[in-house]
Amino acid sequence: MLDNYNRNIHYLRISVTDRCNLRCKYCMPEDGVKLINHCDILSFEEIFEFTKIAVKYGINKVRITGGEPLVRKNIVELIRMLSQIKELQDLSLTTNGILLKEFAKPLADTGLKRVNISLDTLDENKFKQITRGGDITKVFEGIEAAKNAGLEPIKINCVIEKSHNEPDAIKVKEYCDNNGLIIRFIHRMNLKTGEFSVVEGGTGGNCNICNKLRLSSDGYLRPCLFNDIKFNVRELGAEKAIQTAIENKPKCGTHSYNNSFNIIGG
Repeated sequence: MLDNYNRNIHYLRISVTDRCNLRCKYCMPEDGVKLINHCDILSFEEIFEFTKIAVKYGINKVRITGGEPLVRKNIVELIRMLSQIKELQDLSLTTNGILLKEFAKPLADTGLKRVNISLDTLDENKFKQITRGGDITKVFEGIEAAKNAGLEPIKINCVIEKSHNEPDAIKVKEYCDNNGLIIRFIHRMNLKTGEFSVVEGGTGGNCNICNKLRLSSDGYLRPCLFNDIKFNVRELGAEKAIQTAIENKPKCGTHSYNNSFNIIGG
């Protein structure tokens, strides 16, 4: 699918829940956020049917996100369903790693190819502060479980304030280098003020080559993270929503007053 700026749109990010088992300071306030009603969350069947239609329009890469996707009940079943779509060349998932020890092998066995795992520091106390109570040991265990399950390459998403030369970022990179992991530095973003930059070690944030659509857990298809444009897939139907999103994908992100990371993913 080519948009109005000749970009090939073939990557679909699917948020399956707005819920998370952490409260990272850069993602949500300490007391959490207003959650979407369960009845408004897309069912696995709706996600599956939407994806089947999306591949007909050229989507061949899908990433499952949240919130934290592993808190979605029966998430392994969704991976099994999506893995049956033969046109998908890449099926991956982004996680904070807390539950990955339990889910890595079942996910791999049902068709997941690889994972991205969030890790901003190696310091146990700092990790607990950033995530407001998270146990970094569980993340390390999740990484090992992912390696043992063959979910590779494993990419580590490290959020930085200003530079990859920050002490915590340097230590995370050393850990990745010593453990066969790929590091990606993500500069802290602000949706409302439009602060974003290209991911170091990736292509996210480069509007000139953006190839993504985002399906939120409440059933809206968004052509851009830093824009409030969205289309209701239940009201329009999958085909019309996809066509309209492609036609309205902006040349570059600006800002978003209505989006939030727990609903749309990163």
